Amino acid sequence: MKRSLNDYRRIVGDDTIGKIYQKARRLYGKTVVHVNSTYYGGGVAEILTGLVPLMNDVGIAAGWRMLRGTPDFFDITKKFHNALQGNSINLTDIKKKLYVQANEDFSTYSHIAHNCVIIHDPQPLPLIQFYPRKQPWVWRIHIDLSNPNKQLWEFLKSFILKYDVIIISSEDYRLKDTSVEQRVIHPAIDPLSPKNMEIPEKVINKYLKKFNIPTDKPIVTQISRFDQFKDQEGLLDIYRMVRDQIDCRLVLCGSMALDDPESQQYYERTRRKANNFVKNRDVILITSENNILVNAIQRISNVIVQKSIREGFGLTVTEALLKAKPVVASNVGGITLQIADGETGYLVDPNDKETFAKRIVQILKDPSLARNLAKKAHEATKEKFLITRLLADYLDLLDDLIA
Repeated sequence: MKRSLNDYRRIVGDDTIGKIYQKARRLYGKTVVHVNSTYYGGGVAEILTGLVPLMNDVGIAAGWRMLRGTPDFFDITKKFHNALQGNSINLTDIKKKLYVQANEDFSTYSHIAHNCVIIHDPQPLPLIQFYPRKQPWVWRIHIDLSNPNKQLWEFLKSFILKYDVIIISSEDYRLKDTSVEQRVIHPAIDPLSPKNMEIPEKVINKYLKKFNIPTDKPIVTQISRFDQFKDQEGLLDIYRMVRDQIDCRLVLCGSMALDDPESQQYYERTRRKANNFVKNRDVILITSENNILVNAIQRISNVIVQKSIREGFGLTVTEALLKAKPVVASNVGGITLQIADGETGYLVDPNDKETFAKRIVQILKDPSLARNLAKKAHEATKEKFLITRLLADYLDLLDDLIA
């Protein structure tokens, strides 16, 4: 069902809704197109699923297109993604050629004549050089760019320098070696999406039964795609420490994004490491794309964990905080913007597994502590990280660029 901005009134209030409509007035009839590389299986797709309809609802003609690519292309861009977060890469001429060629091919059957173009992440970055410049182009990079591979970065800069604005998720990601204007816009979640909306207990029980998730023990959960930077393998080590002190169950639920060919490989590595626990249903691995299932799991979890090594923002953390769940997460990237350590959750060095385990046990053993953390977290998240705030930020940007 199509949602309108008015559907959010009961959540954010009339004043917020009214200000958004006022911001949109100068943009009536303007056209905007978002381009990314997948329609499901990641934070970017989730954001656009909520944001694009709301842009249309307030009077902007907003579109969303997916870059097509071969398996070779997505294998290359996954390596680019990892290298932008600090990994090494063998950047051969053939990788560069295939990367650019996929974008050129896409341009031949995708016309762009909008008032503004917003490109998401590295996959469609080179598109800008295959269209005549008739409008501002914005590059929205969602990942942690604080320590990119230098060789790859120099290659990508030849495209980046053509853009009018770069949007980053945190001041910590501000690029020091480019003259392109940079703006910080924090990501956000949609409280009315199937993943975040309120669901009745009977629906929760239905999904738990369908996916065979028992609730006879406390549940510790991580929701994130299976990826080396999400470090599910490291979380298994932490779970072993926690389980030595309190009998509980670990749920690892992740998606397999269309543009991430490494997900299946990392899932298999995680499954093998968890093999003994999996047999006894003490560790449950789920790869379903079902958003209501994710919603149900988060709502019945006693602790939500995000054991990331690098994290551009971490929308799964936002989701847990909004649902008033106590969170223990790595002290990295955009996660630090969401949690006030000791007040709305706990931040831990991702290499300090003992402290990770200590914080999880502390919450499991102290329900009063869990409730206090969760209550404060819910209020802070509702104020700062909902899609209505994200829409307002984009309207401000578009007003500056095209109004």
